[in-house]
Amino acid sequence: MDAFTRFTNQIQGRDRLFRTTQYTCMLLRYLLEPRAGKEKVVMKLKKLESSVSTGRTWFRLGNVVHAVQATQQSIHATDLVPRLCLTLANLNRVVYFICDTILWVKSVGLASGINKEKWQMWAARHYYYFLLLSLVRDLYEISLQMEQVAHDRAKKEKSPSQNPPGHSVADEETEWLQSFLLLLFRSLKKHPPLLLDIVKNLGDIMNPLNQLGIYKSNPGIIGLGGLMSSIAGIITVAYPQMRLKTH
Repeated sequence: MDAFTRFTNQIQGRDRLFRTTQYTCMLLRYLLEPRAGKEKVVMKLKKLESSVSTGRTWFRLGNVVHAVQATQQSIHATDLVPRLCLTLANLNRVVYFICDTILWVKSVGLASGINKEKWQMWAARHYYYFLLLSLVRDLYEISLQMEQVAHDRAKKEKSPSQNPPGHSVADEETEWLQSFLLLLFRSLKKHPPLLLDIVKNLGDIMNPLNQLGIYKSNPGIIGLGGLMSSIAGIITVAYPQMRLKTH
């Protein structure tokens, strides 16, 4: 209970809970819409989804400051590829939050001359760039992890004591794809923060892909991706050691 209280006291924690609720409603609404007699339930889910989405906007108002701080921190990363990817990603994240704030100003009626559709497209575009660059960084981290796991495994195979009689390493790697997937699985199993970051970015990217018309998805796919991403986000907020570190 204490851990839950600490979690909900954080703005990020509350946002993740709201986000999970929002995408759960979207997914359930998509699943229930084709069924007869579920019209009232679908309407309630739609209203709840809209209310939660509006509430999340308030949580995001100060995120532009956090994005600027993240950009400053990423500049000092020692490795060139993460430094470049994260700096550009966070710059796009800053622009996304600026667009999001302008859309909020429009929604509460503080300004009437704002083109909502144009700013929504700009927000989706920069959010897409942020996620794409984050995934490039993830791919780089995966390659490093796979290289390390392959190196450690090669060292073990050189020792006769590590190869019991009757077991052939060649049997395990008869096909390249099987070997690659096995290496990928072991790399992600060894580095859970990287797996969570990949799940989060892949789940989130479906929404901007749909908004920009790059890849059209139905609300069920977007809802499922958002729900998976939100759960991964809850884990990283509740357990900071599960966040992917920048070296």
